[in-house]
This record gives sequence, C-alpha cells and structure tokens, in this order.
Amino acid sequence: MPNVSKLLFIMTLITGTILVLSSETWFGMWMGLEMNMLSFIPIMFKNKSMKSAESCMIYFLVQSIGSILMLMLVLTNSSLMMLPYVADELVNTMLVFSMAIKLGIPPFHFWFPEIIKKMEWAESLILMTWQKIAPLTILSYLLSESKITPILIMTSVIIGALGGLNQTSIQKIMAFSSINHMGWMIACMMLNNTLWITYLLIYSIIVIMMIYIFNKYSTFYINQLTLFSSNFSEKMLIIILFLSLGGLPPFLGFLPKWMVIQTMITSNTFPTLIIMILSSLITLFYYLRLISSSLMINSPSWKWTTLSSIQPKWSTFMILLNLTLPMILTFSL
Repeated sequence: MPNVSKLLFIMTLITGTILVLSSETWFGMWMGLEMNMLSFIPIMFKNKSMKSAESCMIYFLVQSIGSILMLMLVLTNSSLMMLPYVADELVNTMLVFSMAIKLGIPPFHFWFPEIIKKMEWAESLILMTWQKIAPLTILSYLLSESKITPILIMTSVIIGALGGLNQTSIQKIMAFSSINHMGWMIACMMLNNTLWITYLLIYSIIVIMMIYIFNKYSTFYINQLTLFSSNFSEKMLIIILFLSLGGLPPFLGFLPKWMVIQTMITSNTFPTLIIMILSSLITLFYYLRLISSSLMINSPSWKWTTLSSIQPKWSTFMILLNLTLPMILTFSL
C-alpha cells in the first residue's frame, strides 16, 4: 500500500474516533465507529497475504454485527434518536452488548485473540490501544446505570487470566492480557467515570514499549524470547515491562491498578475486587513463565539479533520510565 493512502486511512481512523468523542447523538457515534472500522481494514490488509485477508474478514463481520445491533436499537427506539441518554434498561443492556462485541469483551471475545494472531505487531498495537477509545467512550455513557457491569468485569478478568495460561504465542498472550485489562477499565467506569482514561493511557504506554521490542526482534513465540540479545539492560527491560503489564509494584503498571483498588475499597465492592486481584496473580504467573527463560538461560549472541539491538539510550529511558514514575506520582500527591 502506498504511503499516501496509508496516511489517508490513518487520518480517517483518527477522525472517526474524534467524531465519536465529540458527537452528541447516538447516530453520530455510530457514524464515527463506521469510519473507524472502514479505515482500519485497509491498514490491516497491508501485506496482502491469506492471513491478512482472513483477519480483515473476521474483523469486518464482527464489527458489522456490533454496528448493526447499535443502529437497530437507535432506529427502533424513538427516544434514543431525540435524546442522548438511555431510559430503558433492556435497550441500555443491548447497547452495552453491541460495544462488548466491538471491544472483544467476554462472552464476545473469541474473535480478538484469533485476529491478533494473524496480524503484524504494528497493526495489533493499533487494535489494542487506539481502536478501544471510541467503544470505551460509548460504554462510559452506559455503564454507570447498567446492572450487568459487575458480571462484565468478572468475566473479563477471569477469561483474560485463564485464557493466557496454555498459550505459546506472545500475540495471543498479549490479546488475553488486553481482555483482562478491559475488566479493570470497566471497573473504572462503574465507579469513577474519568479514571479509565488514565488507565488506558498508562496501559497503552506499556504496550507500545513492549511491541516496539517484539517488532524489533520479530518475536512471536515464547521460545524466541531466548534469542534476545545478551545485553543485560535489554533483558532487564523486557522483564520489567512484563512485570509492569501484570501490575506488580513498584512498576508503572501498578499505578492504575492501585487507583482502581483504592476507588473500589471506598465504594465497598469487595467481592468483585477480590476476583480482580486474584486474576491479576494468574496473569503475573504466565508473565513470569515467559520471562523465566530469559532469566535462567544465558542466551547466545546471534548475529541477526545483535545487529538490530535497541539503542542503549532508549532501553535506559524505558527502564527509568517504568521504575521512577510511580514514585514521582506517589510523592506528588
């Protein structure tokens, strides 16, 4: 795909998300979601391989189902067309389900790991970060009134934790990790409607750093982690990033989870909180299984890995970002 057309699709992708954020009607939000979807499909089909074609078709069908369900509710319910809020509990729940289909929240999550498995790292990064902004914004308008929110939270964190246990593909592990973090973001929406933006931002920063490394080394499976450069700082960086993604203190990833835990304790939602914390321990278990190979084995320095190693200034910056930011924010409160 030429660079000009790629730039055009990226611009329309951004425009679609901005349209959802700024729209005051459900119809305007639907239009923004459609722009977003139709811009992302050509970006996915960059390589023109069978896997790319398959992932494009799955993505198109799933997103279309979510959009059709949303549009059907908006058009059949006259009050939704006139007023930007939902009075009926059933309509609210169906709108939540339409967004859950688009986001890959359980029980509509089966497409999400499969599609990420068939994509390149750059496209999967967009799907795990930017493509979540618009549907999550719509969810934040709906979930404060919805009674199914605790069920969505618990299913997301449990399936996100258990789904990654028997995986050998790093892409699938990252997908199930994303599903797990979605549960935490939904918990943010239930209690404090702006906290999910901070959570998504910090999660996106960690994922960008991880995918930068995986893309640099063309790493897609667990056994390829042993082929990393023998440079100590790079090994430390990947270990810190995995622990940060799992939410282990004192790393950057613990900060948003700490905020959620604090908010949930003050609002007395203890049963849901306990399940969320236990699921985080399971995710930490499979992250530790991933990094144990690079901890235990002094991997050989292969030519094709040392040639494309990360610059020391970038690896130092990423390590410091993960280690010092929580401390700065803690003492600045």
